[in-house]
Amino acid sequence: MTCKMFCYQCEQTVNGSGCCSMGVCGKTAEVSALQDLLIYALKGLSCAAIKAREKSISTESVDYFVLEGLFATVTNVDFDENAIAILIKKAIALREALFQQIGIVSCSCQNTVRFTLPETIEEMIKLGSAHNIIDRTEENADILSLKNTLLFGIKGMAAYADHARILGEEDKAIYHFTQKALASMLHDLDVNTWIGLLMECGQVNLRAMELLDKAHTDHYGHPIPTQVPLGARKGHAILVSGHDLKDLELLLKQTEGLGINIYTHGEMLPAHGYPELKKYKHFYGHYGTAWQNQHLEFAQFPGAILMTTNCIQKPIESYKSNIFTTGLVEFPSVLHIDANKDFTAVSNKALEMPGFLSDIEKDFVMVGFARNAVLGIADKIITAIKNGKIRHFFLVGGCDGAKPGRDYYTKFVEQVPKDCIVLTLACGKFRFFDKKLGDIDGIPRLLDIGQCNDAYSAIQIAITLAKVFNCSVNELPLSLVLSWYEQKAVAILLSLLSLGIKNIRLGPTLPAFISKNVLNVLIDKFSIKAINTPENDLAEILK
Repeated sequence: MTCKMFCYQCEQTVNGSGCCSMGVCGKTAEVSALQDLLIYALKGLSCAAIKAREKSISTESVDYFVLEGLFATVTNVDFDENAIAILIKKAIALREALFQQIGIVSCSCQNTVRFTLPETIEEMIKLGSAHNIIDRTEENADILSLKNTLLFGIKGMAAYADHARILGEEDKAIYHFTQKALASMLHDLDVNTWIGLLMECGQVNLRAMELLDKAHTDHYGHPIPTQVPLGARKGHAILVSGHDLKDLELLLKQTEGLGINIYTHGEMLPAHGYPELKKYKHFYGHYGTAWQNQHLEFAQFPGAILMTTNCIQKPIESYKSNIFTTGLVEFPSVLHIDANKDFTAVSNKALEMPGFLSDIEKDFVMVGFARNAVLGIADKIITAIKNGKIRHFFLVGGCDGAKPGRDYYTKFVEQVPKDCIVLTLACGKFRFFDKKLGDIDGIPRLLDIGQCNDAYSAIQIAITLAKVFNCSVNELPLSLVLSWYEQKAVAILLSLLSLGIKNIRLGPTLPAFISKNVLNVLIDKFSIKAINTPENDLAEILK
């Protein structure tokens, strides 16, 4: 079979090895080639930026754009050929502008990446196919594995840094490391250097998540425990999916007084815990579950739908005219709300549609157990641990997906002993987010910490408890059982490893881009392991 493309950056890649003709996500071979060309262009732009800073030339116009370009290539973000082509053209224009300022200098990667951009998209696609993530000049499978792990890590980090900057928080060190990582991919480096870059990526991503945490809490307050209805309120409706709280805030402001109720979907669920968002009376509840169920759930939603970041699937006809995108997420023939963030088209569509014809009473879930809320009852938790009422903590979370085997996480949580507490975050929680696990001395046994980026909160909780008990995080009665799907999960895993956290269980399958030898290094150094069965894993952890 002729391979029209190659992509193995997500967990659901074909046969656990790589998508060859069309991505499982719906990405076409043409879009894949353009994304590969964009990455190649960003490498050249990064080389130019590094050389420019050496000559004290500002790279401010480049720094944020590199993040946007990387984020656009994350799984389920940008499926639009024209939109990606625009990003490629901008990358080339920025690169040439920098080279003009730099002048004629010795630049080791200048001849490699200072290519002439073809005029047509068809020619761009052909060129992009020659610069696939599988480096045809790299014969060492382990080097290729480490190189692409770094690429996927900075893609995930770019998403968090992008969200933080939108809310006014940034650190130039994040931009500069991202460019350093991209430029490094054009050089022959040894295994130890690549591993060092991966650990550095983990530390820089931790900083990106810290900035995003600060941005969220400074703007919207620290999340507080909040009961979120899963039913519906009679009236017109808009469903907001993705991760961008700023987009949600703007939509809430623009729809105030219009008689439209706003519902969250997917990783927007934790938004209900933020005081400055809770104050909007038309911000009602949560609808649906994780991203991979949107074809069924969106088809049944009687209102407009707004996608703010990654997670979009190819819309089906039943709701194609009702869905909108904004930010970096785009899909052909779906109306895109540009940077001015005027959501009038979204609210008008919602007003045209019937909405919910009556109140629907359903269950509720609790959110808002981020670091401030959990550490606010730290004394109570510590007492329960010392008294033997809390035996163990399990962090069970990460990305969800449609691949068989993810029911492991549901079964695992259901079998967690009643003297243990489950912390959760990201869309992986939708496997069990509505389970009623009860409490231990008033402390809920299921604590929703938030979005995937709120791994920062989980880390701070663990570090604080370790200080109290005068031990390392690895010595705490805490086990991490994680699911992964896309590149933000890669960035978080690198952050955890860079902190020296060991014994992480990962599933439902291990990444295809991790070679056997690299996996052995992770096993030897960090005791990382694949999930087994809930029964076996619980028995081993609690023995």
